[in-house]
Amino acid sequence: MPWYDMPLERLREYRTDTAEPEGLDDWWAQRLRQARAQAQPAAFTLHEPDVYDPFLVYDVEFSGAGGDPIRAWYVKPAERAGRPSKVVVKFIGYGGGRGAPTEHLLLPALGYAVLIMDSRGQGGRWASGATGDGAVGPENSQVMSRGITTPEDYYYTRMFTDAALAVDAALELSEGAPVAVSGASQGGGLALAAAALHRDNVGVCHADVPFLCDIQRAITLAPHAPYTEIPEFLAENIALIDTALNTLRYIDCALLARRITANCLLSVGLMDLICPPSTVFAAFNEIATDKDIAVYPYSGHSVPRAHAERQLRHLRQNFPAS
Repeated sequence: MPWYDMPLERLREYRTDTAEPEGLDDWWAQRLRQARAQAQPAAFTLHEPDVYDPFLVYDVEFSGAGGDPIRAWYVKPAERAGRPSKVVVKFIGYGGGRGAPTEHLLLPALGYAVLIMDSRGQGGRWASGATGDGAVGPENSQVMSRGITTPEDYYYTRMFTDAALAVDAALELSEGAPVAVSGASQGGGLALAAAALHRDNVGVCHADVPFLCDIQRAITLAPHAPYTEIPEFLAENIALIDTALNTLRYIDCALLARRITANCLLSVGLMDLICPPSTVFAAFNEIATDKDIAVYPYSGHSVPRAHAERQLRHLRQNFPAS
């Protein structure tokens, strides 16, 4: 894989040239008001207590966009039963779902509770899911063009709303104390979006090789899916080009990142052919609060295993479990 994007010194200065939609904050506030007006209380069902001791695992259902039921796992140390925990909300990469609880035990082993949001209409590829998007159950689907003719109906408008309401559920669990958000790729984009839409309630944001940043540049540069779904769609649907590009502005994390107040740690691979490095820096460079970015010059769309320790150190320092 080559270094195909800008040199690192230019990446550190790069800013998106995508114009922010007028009234973006009010537009998102309306989306969240509508979703919360339709929301039902979250339901928690204890899952396999004999298997997961000394952890408590709950199968969760909470309301997302349109009042739709969204599944999640909630995992916490059993020793904190009946007491609020520091909660990390975890989001999943493209094509995957919440998977099995066994995949999410690291943070609970270190004293944190973690709420893992399922991805609507995904979960049919590399990790299992349980949440539909207009149909029952998970799918092995491509979603980048789903509903793209209007921002209000766009797939990622629903999913960003789901992410914000997942933070709502986490705040109930933490008894109103700030939470952390975390994810990689699509999950990293969702973490950035959640931190932006919940700027007063997210204390730490971890976003590894985040997707959905500087999207109008990404769809002309990334040679691999999922970004390629958009030019493939627009190559034939030429009458929708302007409409689609306008829709994408509403969920562009390089624009939403300006709202983030959390302490952020991002990561980027300079050989990433899925989320081009300049698109990651486009979001990072818009964040105006305490932030850091781990730059991996020979990594693609992943981070080295050693990055986990850097991330945990950042979490411990800025969001201690007790």
